[in-house]
Parts: sequence; C-alpha cells; structure tokens
Amino acid sequence: MADPVLTGNTGSVVTIRLNRPEKKNAINRAMYEALTAALRAAATARSVRVVILRGGDDFSAGNDIADFLASGKPAGMQPVLDFFDVLAGFPKPLIAGVRGAAIGIGTTLLLHCDVVLATPSARFQLPFVQLGLVPEAASTLLLPAAVGRLKAAWWLLTGDGFDAEAALAAGLITKTVAETALDTDLNALAARLAALPPAAVRQTKALLKAPHRSAVREAMALEAEAFGAQLKSAEAKEAFTAFMEKRKPDFSRFE
Repeated sequence: MADPVLTGNTGSVVTIRLNRPEKKNAINRAMYEALTAALRAAATARSVRVVILRGGDDFSAGNDIADFLASGKPAGMQPVLDFFDVLAGFPKPLIAGVRGAAIGIGTTLLLHCDVVLATPSARFQLPFVQLGLVPEAASTLLLPAAVGRLKAAWWLLTGDGFDAEAALAAGLITKTVAETALDTDLNALAARLAALPPAAVRQTKALLKAPHRSAVREAMALEAEAFGAQLKSAEAKEAFTAFMEKRKPDFSRFE
C-alpha cells in the first residue's frame, strides 16, 4: 500500500502530496501526523525555502468520517490540533495547488497558505454545520477576513459548494490556472520564491501574520473546544450515522 502522504525534495523546495486517491484524499489521524511531521521538518531544515502542498485529482475530501467515528474522543483530536498548530506557525512560503474536491479541512487549511493556485475542476465546500460540527483551523476568523463576513457566513452556515471562479472572486484563492498547467506553475512559482533572499522572505511572511497571530491562536482554541463538544453530541451522531447509511439526516428532534 502506498504511503498516504508523500514528501519529496527538489533543491530547496519540498513538495508534500496527499496520496490517498481511493478516498479522494480524505484525511485520517495517521495522515494528520504525517503532515505535521513533514511541515515541522521543512520548518527547521536550513536547506528548505519553500513548501508545495498538493493532492492528485482531488485535493482533499475533508476529514475521514469513519476515522472520526472510530475515535469519537477528545484524545483523537490531538493529531488534528497539532497539524493546525504547525500550519498556523509555519515560517516559510507555503503554496497550495488545488484540483477537484477541497472540502472541509481541504478548504480551511488554504487560509494558512501564502499562495493558492486552483484549476477549473476545483470544488470547495465547508459542510461543518451539516455534520453537526463547527468550523476549525481558525476559519471563523480567517475566512471572514479573506472573503467578507456575509460571504463567509453563507458558506459556513449553508454548506453550499462553490467553484474556483467564485473562490477567486471572493479572495479565497490567488489565481486559477489550466488543468495541465498546475504542476508546472506550482514548480515555477516555488523556484521563483526559493531564489529570493530567504531571511527577507521569512520576515515578510512573519510581518504579514503578526497582527493576527494571537487572534488566530485564540480562534483555534475556541473552535477546538466547541468542535470537541459537538463531536460528542447527538446532532453529530445523527449526521455521521446518516452519512454512513447514505440517507438524509433528521435534526427535527433537536432544540
């Protein structure tokens, strides 16, 4: 069985690739641990200047629901929280390339990237409420800051999906590129950034993030507390069970 997270080096550029195509790159706890380890290694390696994060035909279908059902405990959240922590504090340019599904965490992690390229096949969705959960990764802070409060509220409350054109118009992604150009454009951009003065690049990123650093950490903590509570709730149980049984959930009995 192939590793679900692949890491490769090309000079001073590291590429981290989600590699679970049979599950549309749905992320389980083991993948969170691998992603965290890869980012931590890239953050501390003096030879690494830029990181590319990408998937295959799909970027990520979000969290692995079966894995969440299997954990269902606060301790099972720790690999997720560790990933959020390293993602929010990553000190070097982080570039994402998106094809296909970018659902849940597949969208919210993009809020921590410095450049996001997406192809016309990209489809974004934030179905946290529909699963009886709440948003994560500081998205309740960063999404309104990126796209405006009303647009963020619509996407987070309704869970409606949207395409790359809508994501670009709202300011969620940097630019759209042709399907056949994504890999080439990612590599070219990474090489361009890697050729710049590395300390100046890192300090510029740090300065861009500085005004919101404390607020991001606070938002993550508040979201994690609410997420953990909702994960154990009857609402989430009904939503997850309905998802696994491929039926429409019934929330009519809840207040």
